[in-house]
Amino acid sequence: MKKRNDFTKNFVVKRKYLHVVIFLFCSSVAEAQESISKVWSPDLGNGFYKNPVIDADYSDPDAIRVGNDFYLISSSFNHVPGLPILHSKDLVNWTLIGHALPRLVPDSHFRVVRHGGGVWAPSIRFHSGEFYIYYPDPDFGIYLVRSKNIMGPWSEPVLVIAGRGLIDPCPLWDDDGKVYLVHAFAGSRAGIKSILVIKRLNGEGTKTIDDGILVYDGHEKDPTIEGPKLYKRNNYYYIFAPAGGVSTGWQLVLRSRNIYGPYERKIVMDQGKSAVNGPHQGAWVNTISGEDWFLHFQDREAYGRVLHLQPMHWINDWPVIGIDIDHRGIGEPVMEYKKPATGKANTINTIADSDEFNATKPGLQWQWQANPSPTWAMPTASGFLRMYAACQPDSSVNLWNLPNILAQKIPAEEFTVKVKVRFIPIHVGDRFGIVMLGADYAGLSVEKNTAGLSVSYIENLHADQKNNEHQGPSFPLQGNEIIMELQVFKGGICRFGFEDSTGKYTAIPSSFVMKPGRWVGAKMGLYMVGSIPTNDAGYADIDWFRVEAGKK
Repeated sequence: MKKRNDFTKNFVVKRKYLHVVIFLFCSSVAEAQESISKVWSPDLGNGFYKNPVIDADYSDPDAIRVGNDFYLISSSFNHVPGLPILHSKDLVNWTLIGHALPRLVPDSHFRVVRHGGGVWAPSIRFHSGEFYIYYPDPDFGIYLVRSKNIMGPWSEPVLVIAGRGLIDPCPLWDDDGKVYLVHAFAGSRAGIKSILVIKRLNGEGTKTIDDGILVYDGHEKDPTIEGPKLYKRNNYYYIFAPAGGVSTGWQLVLRSRNIYGPYERKIVMDQGKSAVNGPHQGAWVNTISGEDWFLHFQDREAYGRVLHLQPMHWINDWPVIGIDIDHRGIGEPVMEYKKPATGKANTINTIADSDEFNATKPGLQWQWQANPSPTWAMPTASGFLRMYAACQPDSSVNLWNLPNILAQKIPAEEFTVKVKVRFIPIHVGDRFGIVMLGADYAGLSVEKNTAGLSVSYIENLHADQKNNEHQGPSFPLQGNEIIMELQVFKGGICRFGFEDSTGKYTAIPSSFVMKPGRWVGAKMGLYMVGSIPTNDAGYADIDWFRVEAGKK
């Protein structure tokens, strides 16, 4: 690991190899994202895997197989870019290869942070040589984006059906050419919930052509039924749907010989005696060899909704997901299992978490809290990311509603982050920081004040309720170079520290417990803000962001 290196020397070394990095990045974005995390890998290397296969907040997953390739998408809410697209060859080793939404629409609406809004549970299908992604925005309706290439470009979003509270859509192209869409309702916007409806779509799949039919009401047995996925097998129509609530629910399957029902009901997976709470909501996929598998989430509060992979088999045209240990006819989750049979050995890799900022753009794991301005951050040809001091908007009384936080998901239960930065402020009040952000947040910031530069611990409990930020211990900074450190321990306990340009390490005595955001886990982020409008902003040069094994 580099420590106390001179920034100029470091950048010269990076520049020497930058042409190679740019060539590799431009030749294949997917290849450039391949990596092995130092803090979590599900592939045990012996033909078996462990859950979760993605130990990060990729909630409400849907997935498909196209040939030998698997593609997965998930909710992204207000974070930009939205609709992440992941790729795997074996359902165990996943890489993040892109996003289908570079900006959220309506654009002006999402220039302000809209916690809990934006992209809810989407679905992905491949039909007639084209990828279709249907996603709901609970405040506007159900949208469609599509592309002939999974890497894009993706079409501009088309509003398939307008309406508040329409959520969790999934299409089905039937054998007779008719196209259907199943969806649920969000009670917070629609005033109704726990029901599923099916509507007809036009032949292009771009508009609904009727008002739909109510096909299932879950109030009696399956409250909070939502997230439906629509399939057809052996002349049965199947709706795979979670019920019972995010952290406590079960996986339900409905089946009928008629698309509009009546539907039979069966619970096919629940927690059972396992340690996996609320195992539900996801996607049925099969391998080219004919095996069946199910991807679903588990809610782990501040860590987000992490992804598990379960074996699946059919008995009397009903699926059983996981392992039916006590012969109830209902599966429960496995924590280790034999890897899917995909026909060949596959490379071990994981979603990137560290970033050297040597490429022409930040790693795909980074997202903003709102539609970004191009002046917030810029890659350079010298191997660092430059973040400019954006004036904190009036709508942002604290970091909870600050749009220009560049953040990523929590990658494991325990880890350490180190960030090397050169801080070049212009005005008093210019501030750069690292933050663990949720409804509560804490972090470390370096700021220009009238006496010079100082490093401070910051904390805000109930930040989502517009509480003021509290400044804890503060220390003068020698020079303008700093390595900031964030340690995360089991239970979401966070500690901070920093190393100055002399190599002196200072540990912050305070500790902080992560809290989730709105429908998302906590996120670790970087920001650069100023306190006054200006025509010449200060900046911070971020040399690298490294995620390493946690300290003991």
